[in-house]
Amino acid sequence: MLKLQSDLCYGCTACVSICPTKCIEMVDSGEGFLIPKLKSEAQCINCDLCNRVCPAVNIKEEKPQPQKGYIVQNTDEKIRKESTSGGAFSAIAAKTIKDGGVVYGAAYDQDYNVVHVCIEDEKDLWKLRNSKYVQSELRDTFNTIKNQLEKGIKVCFSGTPCQVEGLSAFLKKDYENLISVDVVCHGIGSPLIWRKYLELQNGKLPAHIYFRWKHYGYKYSTMSFLNEGKETYFAGVESDPMLRAYFTNNCDRKTCYNCAFKKRYRVADITIWDCFQPKIFDKSFDDDKGTTSVLIHSKKGSKTFDEVLGENTLKYCEVEPDELVFGNNEMVNSVVCGKERDGLLRDAKTMTSQELFSKYFPNSFASRVKKTIRIFLLKSGMYRKVKYVLFLIRRKKQRNISTQKGE
Repeated sequence: MLKLQSDLCYGCTACVSICPTKCIEMVDSGEGFLIPKLKSEAQCINCDLCNRVCPAVNIKEEKPQPQKGYIVQNTDEKIRKESTSGGAFSAIAAKTIKDGGVVYGAAYDQDYNVVHVCIEDEKDLWKLRNSKYVQSELRDTFNTIKNQLEKGIKVCFSGTPCQVEGLSAFLKKDYENLISVDVVCHGIGSPLIWRKYLELQNGKLPAHIYFRWKHYGYKYSTMSFLNEGKETYFAGVESDPMLRAYFTNNCDRKTCYNCAFKKRYRVADITIWDCFQPKIFDKSFDDDKGTTSVLIHSKKGSKTFDEVLGENTLKYCEVEPDELVFGNNEMVNSVVCGKERDGLLRDAKTMTSQELFSKYFPNSFASRVKKTIRIFLLKSGMYRKVKYVLFLIRRKKQRNISTQKGE
């Protein structure tokens, strides 16, 4: 019998996927997130597989292991522009497909719901590029992947750390033909808030939506809409309502505020995240077009990434892992719950989108001033310099704390 409390669930679908009688389904929690629910007690055979497979119930102990670190940039400028950071994942995915494999990642469906899809053709990899700050629907992805792995098909799965750990728990063994890539995530945004945001468009959805478009450069990206290749809307974190909801930590899943999978040593073969200040490692990477940090956790991950580097699709610099992860707060620490979180998600069920975002994220004088200052700093060239100085100060402060602790 399913025992997990909904407040502890990460929505990974491992329990639903493993159930032999299919008596568990994913339903809306009321906040837009999917949680498992028993369809019928009569169908349940009390095998307890759902509880034994749950990564939230069976937390894996973090085990230090040898790692390798890199910063990389895709040599295809179009791919790098479309990517959140440096386009590392596209290179890994492309190599998987060239080897006859398939790739799984988060994409939009025709209505801009965020779902996990299977990509078999390299030309379709653009669907997986760029961040989607919304929890993706996995549906029957885990069972499909297992069937493909059993047939000997090479699979690359990308997702959040909780999704990767969920897949690992479901599969029960480490398949040699599976490469898993997780992202260092800020948290998982509510699909309900995302749908309310889309309602603001009054049914006129754009051809493409990017959460992290490099309108002003990589260090200050924007929510952008593109139609026929032209940017028809863009706004930054201080003015776009969806970005404001997300980066004030007011629309995350409850488990994101105490995430069990925020750690350095991970179940994934490869972990990727932003490298905003690459010049501390190699000044030639500091072009403000995007750089990815890559941390390799396993021998399989190392072998795979060496093969990717052999394709010459990435400019790379090997970095000492300790230095690469140093100061990366989001890798190991959960976000702090926003003060408006419960109210926002409660009102989202009854208010119109205009009412909701006007109440919680109004276009106030303060937000307009923040935008003006930020734009001034960007156009004057000061923004990059200020961000770099603040980064060095924070890094030095954290270095002092680590020294005091004797780490």
